[in-house]
Amino acid sequence: MYSVVADDLLDVSSRLRSIVAAEVPKLASAAEYFFNIGTEGKKFRPTIMLLMASALNMSTLALDGVVDSSYNELHSRQLSIAVITEMIHVTSLLHNDVLDDAETRHGIGSLKCFMGNKMAVLAGDVLLSRALVALSSLGNNEVVDLIWRSVQHLVTGETMQMTAAFEQRCSMEYYMKMTYNKTAALISNSCQAVSIITGQTAAVSMLAYDYGWNMAAEILGKSNGLQRAIELASEHANIAAAAIISLPETDHADVRRSRQALVDLTRLVITRK
Repeated sequence: MYSVVADDLLDVSSRLRSIVAAEVPKLASAAEYFFNIGTEGKKFRPTIMLLMASALNMSTLALDGVVDSSYNELHSRQLSIAVITEMIHVTSLLHNDVLDDAETRHGIGSLKCFMGNKMAVLAGDVLLSRALVALSSLGNNEVVDLIWRSVQHLVTGETMQMTAAFEQRCSMEYYMKMTYNKTAALISNSCQAVSIITGQTAAVSMLAYDYGWNMAAEILGKSNGLQRAIELASEHANIAAAAIISLPETDHADVRRSRQALVDLTRLVITRK
Protein backbone atom coordinates (compact mmCIF):
# COMPACT_ATOMS: atom_id res chain seq x y z
CA MET A 1 0.00 0.00 0.00
CA TYR A 2 2.96 2.36 0.46
CA SER A 3 3.65 2.17 -3.27
CA VAL A 4 0.29 3.82 -4.02
CA VAL A 5 1.59 7.12 -2.62
CA ALA A 6 5.34 6.56 -3.07
CA ASP A 7 5.99 9.78 -4.99
CA ASP A 8 4.05 11.87 -2.50
CA LEU A 9 5.93 10.26 0.40
CA LEU A 10 9.21 11.35 -1.17
CA ASP A 11 7.81 14.87 -1.54
CA VAL A 12 6.76 14.95 2.12
CA SER A 13 10.18 13.68 3.22
CA SER A 14 11.96 16.30 1.11
CA ARG A 15 9.81 19.11 2.49
CA LEU A 16 10.44 18.02 6.07
CA ARG A 17 14.21 17.77 5.69
CA SER A 18 14.47 21.13 3.94
CA ILE A 19 12.46 22.83 6.68
CA VAL A 20 14.76 21.54 9.42
CA ALA A 21 17.96 22.30 7.51
CA ALA A 22 16.79 25.82 6.67
CA GLU A 23 15.70 26.73 10.19
CA VAL A 24 18.45 24.98 12.19
CA PRO A 25 21.44 24.16 9.94
CA LYS A 26 23.10 22.32 12.81
CA LEU A 27 20.28 19.76 12.64
CA ALA A 28 20.65 19.00 8.93
CA SER A 29 22.16 15.56 9.56
CA ALA A 30 19.63 14.79 12.29
CA ALA A 31 16.84 15.52 9.82
CA GLU A 32 17.89 12.44 7.83
CA TYR A 33 17.09 10.32 10.88
CA PHE A 34 13.80 11.93 11.85
CA PHE A 35 12.38 12.31 8.36
CA ASN A 36 13.75 9.30 6.51
CA ILE A 37 10.47 8.11 5.02
CA GLY A 38 12.24 4.99 3.79
CA THR A 39 11.76 3.37 7.19
CA GLU A 40 8.32 1.96 7.94
CA GLY A 41 7.78 3.74 11.24
CA LYS A 42 8.61 7.11 9.69
CA LYS A 43 6.15 6.76 6.83
CA PHE A 44 3.12 5.43 8.69
CA ARG A 45 1.36 8.72 9.50
CA PRO A 46 2.14 10.43 6.17
CA THR A 47 0.92 7.32 4.34
CA ILE A 48 -2.43 7.41 6.13
CA MET A 49 -2.88 11.13 5.36
CA LEU A 50 -1.90 10.75 1.71
CA LEU A 51 -4.05 7.68 1.14
CA MET A 52 -6.98 9.38 2.84
CA ALA A 53 -6.54 12.42 0.59
CA SER A 54 -6.55 10.24 -2.52
CA ALA A 55 -9.48 8.19 -1.22
CA LEU A 56 -11.60 11.34 -0.91
CA ASN A 57 -10.67 13.00 -4.20
CA MET A 58 -13.65 11.59 -6.13
CA SER A 59 -15.04 15.02 -7.04
CA THR A 60 -11.70 16.55 -8.10
CA LEU A 61 -10.33 13.92 -10.49
CA ALA A 62 -11.49 13.51 -14.07
CA LEU A 63 -12.34 9.95 -15.04
CA ASP A 64 -9.74 10.13 -17.82
CA GLY A 65 -7.04 10.93 -15.25
CA VAL A 66 -6.45 14.47 -16.52
CA VAL A 67 -5.96 16.98 -13.70
CA ASP A 68 -6.28 20.75 -13.72
CA SER A 69 -4.81 23.60 -11.68
CA SER A 70 -7.54 23.41 -9.03
CA TYR A 71 -6.63 19.77 -8.33
CA ASN A 72 -2.93 20.61 -8.11
CA GLU A 73 -3.67 23.35 -5.57
CA LEU A 74 -5.83 20.98 -3.51
CA HIS A 75 -3.17 18.28 -3.68
CA SER A 76 -0.56 20.71 -2.36
CA ARG A 77 -2.80 21.57 0.59
CA GLN A 78 -3.37 17.88 1.31
CA LEU A 79 0.39 17.30 1.27
CA SER A 80 0.76 20.18 3.71
CA ILE A 81 -1.44 18.40 6.25
CA ALA A 82 0.76 15.29 5.98
CA VAL A 83 3.85 17.47 6.54
CA ILE A 84 2.26 19.36 9.44
CA THR A 85 1.15 16.13 11.11
CA GLU A 86 4.63 14.63 10.92
CA MET A 87 6.28 17.81 12.23
CA ILE A 88 3.98 17.81 15.25
CA HIS A 89 4.60 14.09 15.81
CA VAL A 90 8.39 14.52 15.71
CA THR A 91 8.12 17.54 18.02
CA SER A 92 6.45 15.29 20.58
CA LEU A 93 9.22 12.68 20.19
CA LEU A 94 11.95 15.27 20.72
CA HIS A 95 10.32 16.69 23.82
CA ASN A 96 9.40 13.25 25.19
CA ASP A 97 13.01 12.07 24.92
CA VAL A 98 14.02 14.96 27.16
CA LEU A 99 11.19 14.38 29.63
CA ASP A 100 11.88 10.62 29.76
CA ASP A 101 15.67 11.10 29.75
CA ALA A 102 15.79 8.64 26.85
CA GLU A 103 19.19 7.77 25.40
CA THR A 104 17.78 5.87 22.43
CA ARG A 105 14.65 5.68 20.30
CA HIS A 106 13.94 2.39 18.51
CA GLY A 107 17.54 1.35 19.10
CA ILE A 108 19.04 4.54 17.66
CA GLY A 109 20.61 7.29 19.74
CA SER A 110 18.17 10.09 20.53
CA LEU A 111 18.88 13.66 19.43
CA LYS A 112 19.22 14.83 23.01
CA CYS A 113 21.93 12.18 23.51
CA PHE A 114 23.98 13.67 20.65
CA MET A 115 23.21 17.37 21.00
CA GLY A 116 21.95 17.82 24.55
CA ASN A 117 18.61 18.64 26.10
CA LYS A 118 18.61 22.32 25.18
CA MET A 119 19.11 21.71 21.46
CA ALA A 120 16.50 18.93 21.46
CA VAL A 121 13.92 21.20 23.09
CA LEU A 122 14.73 24.08 20.74
CA ALA A 123 14.56 21.79 17.71
CA GLY A 124 11.12 20.66 18.80
CA ASP A 125 10.04 24.26 19.31
CA VAL A 126 11.23 25.17 15.80
CA LEU A 127 9.31 22.29 14.25
CA LEU A 128 6.15 23.13 16.17
CA SER A 129 6.33 26.80 15.21
CA ARG A 130 6.81 25.92 11.54
CA ALA A 131 3.94 23.45 11.72
CA LEU A 132 1.63 26.11 13.13
CA VAL A 133 2.70 28.68 10.53
CA ALA A 134 2.00 26.14 7.77
CA LEU A 135 -1.31 25.31 9.42
CA SER A 136 -2.46 28.92 9.53
CA SER A 137 -1.48 29.40 5.88
CA LEU A 138 -4.14 26.84 4.89
CA GLY A 139 -6.72 29.50 5.76
CA ASN A 140 -9.28 27.08 7.20
CA ASN A 141 -10.32 27.81 10.79
CA GLU A 142 -11.91 24.39 11.29
CA VAL A 143 -8.70 22.63 10.26
CA VAL A 144 -6.61 24.94 12.46
CA ASP A 145 -8.86 24.12 15.43
CA LEU A 146 -8.64 20.36 14.81
CA ILE A 147 -4.86 20.24 14.60
CA TRP A 148 -4.34 22.68 17.45
CA ARG A 149 -6.55 20.52 19.69
CA SER A 150 -4.31 17.58 18.75
CA VAL A 151 -1.33 19.48 20.19
CA GLN A 152 -3.29 20.08 23.38
CA HIS A 153 -4.08 16.36 23.55
CA LEU A 154 -0.37 15.53 23.22
CA VAL A 155 0.42 17.68 26.25
CA THR A 156 -2.46 16.17 28.22
CA GLY A 157 -1.33 12.64 27.39
CA GLU A 158 2.26 13.26 28.44
CA THR A 159 1.06 14.88 31.68
CA MET A 160 -1.13 11.85 32.39
CA GLN A 161 1.87 9.56 31.90
CA MET A 162 4.13 11.62 34.16
CA THR A 163 1.61 11.97 37.00
CA ALA A 164 -0.12 8.57 36.93
CA ALA A 165 -0.54 6.83 40.27
CA PHE A 166 0.21 3.11 40.59
CA GLU A 167 -3.48 2.17 40.34
CA GLN A 168 -3.84 4.26 37.19
CA ARG A 169 -0.81 2.60 35.60
CA CYS A 170 -2.55 -0.75 36.08
CA SER A 171 -5.81 0.45 34.53
CA MET A 172 -6.50 -0.42 30.88
CA GLU A 173 -9.08 2.39 30.73
CA TYR A 174 -6.51 4.93 31.93
CA TYR A 175 -3.91 3.55 29.53
CA MET A 176 -6.24 3.85 26.54
CA LYS A 177 -7.28 7.39 27.50
CA MET A 178 -3.65 8.42 27.94
CA THR A 179 -2.54 6.90 24.66
CA TYR A 180 -5.53 8.35 22.83
CA ASN A 181 -4.24 11.76 23.84
CA LYS A 182 -0.64 10.91 22.92
CA THR A 183 -1.29 9.08 19.65
CA ALA A 184 -4.87 8.72 18.41
CA ALA A 185 -5.95 12.36 18.59
CA LEU A 186 -3.33 13.55 16.10
CA ILE A 187 -4.02 10.78 13.58
CA SER A 188 -7.82 10.99 13.76
CA ASN A 189 -7.99 14.80 13.71
CA SER A 190 -5.53 14.95 10.82
CA CYS A 191 -7.62 12.47 8.80
CA GLN A 192 -10.66 14.65 9.45
CA ALA A 193 -8.68 17.75 8.47
CA VAL A 194 -7.77 16.13 5.13
CA SER A 195 -11.45 15.49 4.49
CA ILE A 196 -12.41 19.07 5.32
CA ILE A 197 -9.67 20.50 3.08
CA THR A 198 -10.96 18.26 0.29
CA GLY A 199 -14.44 19.77 0.69
CA GLN A 200 -16.24 16.66 1.88
CA THR A 201 -19.49 16.61 3.84
CA ALA A 202 -19.61 16.39 7.63
CA ALA A 203 -20.68 12.74 7.36
CA VAL A 204 -17.68 11.82 5.20
CA SER A 205 -15.36 13.80 7.48
CA MET A 206 -16.57 11.76 10.44
CA LEU A 207 -15.83 8.54 8.54
CA ALA A 208 -12.30 9.84 7.98
CA TYR A 209 -12.03 10.64 11.69
CA ASP A 210 -13.36 7.19 12.64
CA TYR A 211 -10.78 5.53 10.42
CA GLY A 212 -7.93 7.49 12.00
CA TRP A 213 -9.16 6.90 15.55
CA ASN A 214 -9.61 3.17 15.10
CA MET A 215 -6.29 2.76 13.29
CA ALA A 216 -4.51 4.43 16.19
CA ALA A 217 -6.44 2.34 18.73
CA GLU A 218 -5.55 -0.78 16.75
CA ILE A 219 -1.85 0.08 16.89
CA LEU A 220 -1.99 0.81 20.61
CA GLY A 221 -3.81 -2.43 21.36
CA LYS A 222 -1.46 -4.53 19.23
CA SER A 223 1.66 -2.99 20.80
CA ASN A 224 0.34 -3.55 24.34
CA GLY A 225 0.83 -7.30 23.98
CA LEU A 226 -2.04 -8.34 26.27
CA GLN A 227 -4.48 -10.85 24.77
CA ARG A 228 -7.55 -8.70 25.46
CA ALA A 229 -5.78 -5.68 24.00
CA ILE A 230 -4.95 -7.68 20.86
CA GLU A 231 -8.58 -8.75 20.57
CA LEU A 232 -9.65 -5.11 20.86
CA ALA A 233 -7.10 -4.23 18.18
CA SER A 234 -8.82 -6.64 15.79
CA GLU A 235 -12.17 -5.05 16.56
CA HIS A 236 -10.77 -1.58 15.86
CA ALA A 237 -9.29 -2.87 12.59
CA ASN A 238 -12.72 -4.01 11.46
CA ILE A 239 -14.31 -0.68 12.41
CA ALA A 240 -11.59 1.24 10.56
CA ALA A 241 -12.08 -0.86 7.44
CA ALA A 242 -15.86 -0.41 7.67
CA ALA A 243 -15.41 3.38 7.72
CA ILE A 244 -13.61 3.24 4.37
CA ILE A 245 -16.13 0.84 2.86
CA SER A 246 -18.90 3.27 3.90
CA LEU A 247 -17.47 6.14 1.85
CA PRO A 248 -19.57 7.28 -1.15
CA GLU A 249 -19.18 5.04 -4.19
CA THR A 250 -16.86 6.11 -6.99
CA ASP A 251 -15.75 4.97 -10.44
CA HIS A 252 -12.30 6.56 -10.14
CA ALA A 253 -9.66 3.84 -10.28
CA ASP A 254 -7.08 5.85 -8.27
CA VAL A 255 -9.61 6.62 -5.56
CA ARG A 256 -10.68 2.98 -5.30
CA ARG A 257 -7.06 1.83 -5.18
CA SER A 258 -6.31 4.23 -2.32
CA ARG A 259 -9.36 3.06 -0.40
CA GLN A 260 -8.30 -0.55 -0.77
CA ALA A 261 -4.84 0.39 0.48
CA LEU A 262 -6.39 1.97 3.59
CA VAL A 263 -8.33 -1.24 4.24
CA ASP A 264 -5.19 -3.33 3.65
CA LEU A 265 -3.32 -1.15 6.14
CA THR A 266 -5.72 -2.19 8.91
CA ARG A 267 -4.85 -5.85 8.22
CA LEU A 268 -1.12 -5.16 8.08
CA VAL A 269 -1.05 -3.78 11.61
CA ILE A 270 -2.76 -6.90 12.96
CA THR A 271 -0.60 -9.43 11.10
CA ARG A 272 2.84 -7.86 11.38
CA LYS A 273 5.16 -9.10 14.11
